Amino acid sequence: MKIYRVGGAVRDKLLNYPSCENDWVVVGSSPKEMTKLGYQPVGNDFPVFINTDTGEEYALARTERKSGVGYQGFTFHTASDISLEDDLIRRDLTINAMAEDVDGTIIDPYGGRKDLNSKVLRHVSGAFIEDPLRVLRVARFAARYHHLGFTIAPETEELMKAMVNRGELSHLVAERVWKEIDRALCEKSPDIFIRTLRDCGGLAVLLPEVDRLFGVAQRADYHPEIDTGIHTLMALQQAAILTDKSAIRFAVLVHDLGKGITPDHILPSHSGHEARGLPLVKAVCDRLRVPNEHRQLAMIVTEFHLLCHKALELPPATLLTLLKTVGAIKSSIKLDDFLTCCTADARGRTGFETRDYPSVSYLRVATQALQELDISDIVNSGISGADIGRQLILRQTDTLQQLKNNYQL
Repeated sequence: MKIYRVGGAVRDKLLNYPSCENDWVVVGSSPKEMTKLGYQPVGNDFPVFINTDTGEEYALARTERKSGVGYQGFTFHTASDISLEDDLIRRDLTINAMAEDVDGTIIDPYGGRKDLNSKVLRHVSGAFIEDPLRVLRVARFAARYHHLGFTIAPETEELMKAMVNRGELSHLVAERVWKEIDRALCEKSPDIFIRTLRDCGGLAVLLPEVDRLFGVAQRADYHPEIDTGIHTLMALQQAAILTDKSAIRFAVLVHDLGKGITPDHILPSHSGHEARGLPLVKAVCDRLRVPNEHRQLAMIVTEFHLLCHKALELPPATLLTLLKTVGAIKSSIKLDDFLTCCTADARGRTGFETRDYPSVSYLRVATQALQELDISDIVNSGISGADIGRQLILRQTDTLQQLKNNYQL
């Protein structure tokens, strides 16, 4: 029985890149022996065990064979005579098909170290095409290591296109697709994930609402980059600079979906795209089973990002409605997330990447003014119910009007 560290931990150690992954392969053992040694089986039918002391996974060396469609259509075989090389060849990329023994020796049967040095993402074998989830995984690794200069090998790109053309991605279940999208949004260059999927045709399958944005013109005076899809990528780049939160990055990704269905006769204007985008965002969230936190922020940003851009011009009643809907008065976190999304949108334009975004400070000051508002006289005036509400709104709008009159940039 021999134990090897495998996959991401080995790859990132050689790259001197931060990693929280620590996966292990066990060669020359059996489920019975693993259980006897105190490892806890993950399930009855899968040869993966948990080290109860560390919580890390230890998998018996195995081979796999395609037996159906999608990423679940596999049968596996595990036995004590399956070698480390047999196990590693089933992996997606050469840089993920390396192992390290207890002495620190690197086992690299498929050229992973060479590809690391060349900064190439390359598939290990022709079996790559058997798992459609690998299209998303390669795109995610491209997003992770793009800033280091990594590119996808042309032959791997061709396999990804072939998998898309064969309809393999349509067999992926929503939960796995969302998990990969969510992880990719948290990478250093999430825009590269979207770009890579588009290049292989996968974006049109998985996120057709986003794919539809490319080639749609915008007004050059507002958007010098013209193309709505390019703007979306630029805004996503800005979001990645501003925050690590995947909910914010997702909201930025989908905030302009309504521009993809703008009637031709009003182009390049996109009047009303906020309202047109709401059912599209809802459809994406329903289809991919997006968590509520992401969904709620995406819907709010889609509907109100234009009002945020025009915050200093808004009449007090509209500004009050905006702040209440965003949840700003009750939660500074909700306000911060909304403002970060809108900042990324505003800066995601050619020539605007480093410009100030005055709406942020104005909305913060407005929110603080409302939070500090003294309404004790209203509460103690003897009125009740709806009358209190009406008086409160009058007091709030008057406060915002005074702010608007006196505010200086």
